[in-house]
This record gives sequence, structure tokens and C-alpha cells, in this order.
Amino acid sequence: MEDLKVSEQGVGVEKGGQFDENEEEEDSPFEIVRIAVSNKDNPDTPCLTFRSWVLGIIFCAALAFVNQFFYFRQNPILLGGYIVQLLSFPCGYLMALVLPKKKFRTFGKEWTLNPGPFNIKEHVLISIFAGTSVSTVYGIDVTVIKKLYYKSPLGFGPSILFCLTTQVMGYSFAGLSRKYLVYPAAMLWPTTLISATLFRTFHEIQNFGGRMSRTKFFWIFFVISFVYYIVPGFLFTTLTMIPILCIAAPNNIIANHLGDGYNGLGFMALTLDWSTISNAYTQSPIACPFPMACNVFAGFVLFIWIVTPIGYYKNTWNAGNLPIYTSQLFLPNGSDYDIEQVMNGEHLSAEKYADYGPLRMTFQFGFTYGVGFAGLITLIVYIALHHGKDIVQRFRQSRSMDDDIHMKLMRRYKEVPQWWYMVTFAITFALSIVTCEVWHMMNWYYVVLATALPFIFTIPIGIIQALSNQQPGLNVITEFIIGYAKPGDPIANVTFKVYGYITMTQALSLLGDQKLGHYMKIPPRSLFIAQLVGTIICAFVQLGVSYWLMSTVKGMCTPEGYPVTCINTNTFYSASVIWGLVGPGRMFGTESPYHSMLYLFILGLLVPFPFWYLSKRFPNSWVAQINIAVIFNVVGNLPPAPTHDYVWFFVVCAFTNWYVHSRWNGWWQRYAFAFSAGMDSGLAISGIIIFFAFEHVKLRWWGNSPDGHCPLSMTGFISS
Repeated sequence: MEDLKVSEQGVGVEKGGQFDENEEEEDSPFEIVRIAVSNKDNPDTPCLTFRSWVLGIIFCAALAFVNQFFYFRQNPILLGGYIVQLLSFPCGYLMALVLPKKKFRTFGKEWTLNPGPFNIKEHVLISIFAGTSVSTVYGIDVTVIKKLYYKSPLGFGPSILFCLTTQVMGYSFAGLSRKYLVYPAAMLWPTTLISATLFRTFHEIQNFGGRMSRTKFFWIFFVISFVYYIVPGFLFTTLTMIPILCIAAPNNIIANHLGDGYNGLGFMALTLDWSTISNAYTQSPIACPFPMACNVFAGFVLFIWIVTPIGYYKNTWNAGNLPIYTSQLFLPNGSDYDIEQVMNGEHLSAEKYADYGPLRMTFQFGFTYGVGFAGLITLIVYIALHHGKDIVQRFRQSRSMDDDIHMKLMRRYKEVPQWWYMVTFAITFALSIVTCEVWHMMNWYYVVLATALPFIFTIPIGIIQALSNQQPGLNVITEFIIGYAKPGDPIANVTFKVYGYITMTQALSLLGDQKLGHYMKIPPRSLFIAQLVGTIICAFVQLGVSYWLMSTVKGMCTPEGYPVTCINTNTFYSASVIWGLVGPGRMFGTESPYHSMLYLFILGLLVPFPFWYLSKRFPNSWVAQINIAVIFNVVGNLPPAPTHDYVWFFVVCAFTNWYVHSRWNGWWQRYAFAFSAGMDSGLAISGIIIFFAFEHVKLRWWGNSPDGHCPLSMTGFISS
């Protein structure tokens, strides 16, 4: 009878795998990896099992549904991978208890529903499977704006082709880059080490000294969050954003501007809603180190609470007759910009544009683009100054360093042939050209150009992310390229951006999961199957959710459709007008009031140097904690993000990750992430049930005010 053992593989059956004892004594050359990742492996541990298939598909589809459902809401939330880590563990354990162990033979291969105790490799593979649904499919926004904004709907068939090609093409780039970004020991991917530590925490014996388990703690706060969310989510929606200044002075326009958390600066806006604190914009405050949260809040205060009111109330760019905070677009007189007045079909008419009037943005929205220009350059310079030597050294090591223990252990498994990824790329590339040409999204040569960008940048930006956790984005670059190459065509602009920018982002996300699989000794072919199938499931589910909402929610993406107001999609649409329909030549040219924003590229080049010098001069002071790249990139989601979200994100992070962490560190280590996961999960499930149960019920009273108690926040201070 086989002995049961507890190891890094979980409570499982040791079947006498082939081990090289000398190899088992080796470890990673990097301390951070040695602490988080085991240097042992049992190649006989089952991985791609019936349990991992069932739970992987269920959690993948569930996360895809929930994240896309909430993506369009006024305060979107995002369920992360740690939710799957927490929930799949008891599910897998239960399946190991109840499923029969009878063996079956199919196509000459023997398999079983229950190969024994639920193990860590199954757990990791389930999380990677579901991890493909952690983010929403970016290309869906193209489908939504075509239907709801440009009134030229794209059918489900071409939409799913578009989404699949952008998502799966990124997967092929990930596979072709793994030799440089996954296999070398020097490519650390620090965030995956956190996940590896959490997996080992689940599967190694933990003694809490009679205290409550993490799982029980999770379920307690899941229930609390689930029950409570009916109050801010339906009965008393003002609790999501309590604008003290607006309530005190509803007819004072400055109080409305400063106090509104949705269309103002969120000053003194309170909340009793967890979705304000942890959502798609800020993520969980408990998962953010306190020094990093300080940088985020510093950037918020600088650009939202200081620069924005100064520039706005000085009537910079004659923006005083526009609102203070929105991504909506206007005429110079403050009226909404009607793009139908300047279009011929789906393209800009220069004559109509000249007759109708130039496009104008709010001061804050226009300045955010300038800060974004600076932020891109700042990030690159910051990484070069603070991590440049390390990146060069690690890259050289990755080319010359011998295989570390983890690579040696992974050589026991069959590798994924390179041609699998090449065929995947060839198919998706061909389908991309067909999709774009047949449905007139953009010409084939723009597909070639867009695809060349991730081909060029995935490896260098992947090296930066693998070593510094920072990912310079290609969104500004792609918008500039296609905006100048094909002005007046908004759909071509956003299509090019998706292929050029999101393909690389998707590739890097999948590469991070591949590194996690590498650390946890997941067989490469099992990982290939899980990621590919998960990516396809995610695309179908999220696109299906989007079409369902568009067909059932009256007034979707308008105030009438509250809470399905699509603040993310509104910003995406505005970007399509700015960069595509009107084009950067008109928006940022020498005749434009926003031309000065281009000079912020130079500011981004210069500003990291003094902070780098101070960090070297005073390495043990608080100055060394300043991350100027984070400060300049924090406004990327402002708008569409509600401003008060960032305030309460910082408050809760300060309480949990500074005060509680320093005074009750043991409690924080045991329960902090379980608390966050329970609150996020309970809220998400409650929100879905509220939507279905009360879809046609509208509670009209003071606590559910449609204007959020700030009736003047969308009014300019000059026009008032």
C-alpha cells in the first residue's frame, strides 16, 4: 500500500518519481525565488485531470461573466486570480472526497475521475486556466462603440473573430518569447512569486494554534459582503458616494465640482460601499504595498486636487464653460459634441468639421493626455536609472547562465513544439486580415504594421516587466501612428490599437502565467492547453455577456441605463474620436490649444533625474520611496474612474497595510488576503443577483438620487 506524504505537492501519493538527488540539493541563484519556490518536484503528480478540467472551465467562465458584467457598470469591480486560488481549493478537496476512483480507458489511455488527493499542480493549473478571464477582452469595446455610438453594428460572427484573433495572437507571441522571458532564471517575474507562496501556503501543513482557518474566515466575510451589498447596491445607492459638500451646498457650483466623486474631484466624498474601495481601477488596497499606495495617492493629489482646480478655474484653454471632470466631448460653447454632424458614413468630413466647430475636452481630460505622454517617457527613464544595470546584467545572465534547478526539473516534461505557436500565429494572423478587410475595419497592410509592434516590443518590454513589475504601454504609440497614417477613421484607429497594443499586453499576461507554471512545475503541454482553451472560453463568454446587455438594458451606456453607464467604454469612445475621427494632427497640432501637451514628453524625460539623485543621496530616507513613474502614470484611469475611489483606496490601504500590518502582523499574514477576497467575491455575486432580481424595479427616494446629490457638477463655472 502506497504511503501518504505531505510535501510541497500537497497531501498526495508519492509514487516514486525519477529524482536526481544531486539536482534536489540545488536551488535558485536568487534569494527571492528560493524563499517562495520549492526546489523539489514529483513528476508523477497528476496535473491535467478531470478535476482541473471541470473546475478550470467553471471558474474561467464564471470570472469571464462576472468581470465583463461589472465592466460596464458605474463602479466596475474586477475579480482577480486570488479569488480562484481561494475558492478552487475547497472545491478540489470536496471533489477528491466524493468522486469515484473507478478507472476508464479511452483511445487506449487510462484515466480516472479521481486520481487521489487534490494536489498543488491541479490547483495551479485551475488558477492559470481561470486567469485568462481576470481581465476583460479589450476588443469588445470596439464592438460596443460601433453598435451604440457609431450606429454601425458588427455581427456576433465578425466580433468573435476579432476578439479571438487579438487574444490568441497574443498567446502565440507569448509562446514564441518563452525562451527569453520564462526559461532563464534571471527573468524573475516577482508577482508570480506571491502566487507561488500562496499556493504553498494552501498545500503545506499550517498550524494556526487553534485559530480560525483562512477558508472559514473567507466565507464569513463572503456572507457579510453578500448580504450587505443589497444596501448600497439597490436600497440606498447614495452610500456608494456620499458627497458631503454637495449635500451641504447643492446650489453652489464649486461645492458640486469639488465634492462629486463621479463628475467632480471627490473631495470629502465618503463611502460605505466596498466596491468604491476595491474595484477595476484601484484593485484591492490590501494587495498594494503601503509605500506604493503613497505614490499613487501623491499622484492623485498632485494632478487631481492641485493642478486640475488651478488650471480649470483659471479658464485654461477656455475650458471654464465645460464641466471639471468628465471624458465627454464638447463644442467650444460647452454643448455636447454631436459626431454625426461631422461624419460621412464612418469617416470625418473636413468640410462638415470646419462648419460645425472644433472638438474640445475638459481641462482635466486634456491635461491627463499630456501627463500620459510624460508618464510613458518617465517610466522608461525611471526603469533605466533604477533598474538599468540590473536588467542588462540579468539579460546577460539569461544568455550565459546555466540552467537553474527549476529549468532542470522542467526538462523532465515534454516541451511544446515551437511550430504549435507558429501555426497558432499563422491562423490568427490570416483570420485578422480576413476580419479587418471583409468587415471594413482597416486595410490589410495596417494589420501587418500593427502586428509588427508586439513582435518588436514583446521581448524588450517583457524583460522590463519580468525584472521591475513595470510595463510601458504601447497605447499612445499606436494611437499616434494610426492617427497620423489614417486620420478621420475612428474604427481603424481603435482596431489598430487593439492589434498593436493589447496583443502585446495579452502576451505579457500569459507569459507571467507561464512563469508561474514554470516555478510550480506544470507540464508545458498541459499549460498550453489550459491557456488556449481558457482564452477561447473567455472571449465567447465575455462577448456573449456584452451582446446580452446591449439587447436587454434600455439606454445602456447613457445616464438612462444606470448603473450600466459604461464609463470605461465612454472613455474608449472619446479616445476613438480624439485620435481617430479628428486625429492627432488637429487635436495636438500647432493650431490646437492642446499643442503644449506635446512638450510634456520632454518633461517626462527630465523629471526622473532629480528624484533618482535624491534616492542615491539619501537611500534610507522617505525620499528613496518616491516612485516618480507611478506618480505620473496614476492618472491613466482618471477619467473614467470615480475620483473618490482613489481616496478610499489609500485610506483602507493605510489602515490595513501600515497600521494593522505593523501592530498585528500575525493576523495580517493569516487573514488579510482572505478578507479582501471574501469582500470582493460576496459583493460580485450579490451584484449579479440584484441585477436579475430587481432588473425592472426602480426605488426613487432621496437615498437613490439620480444626480448623486450634485446637480451642478456637469455645469461649467463660467456658464453658470
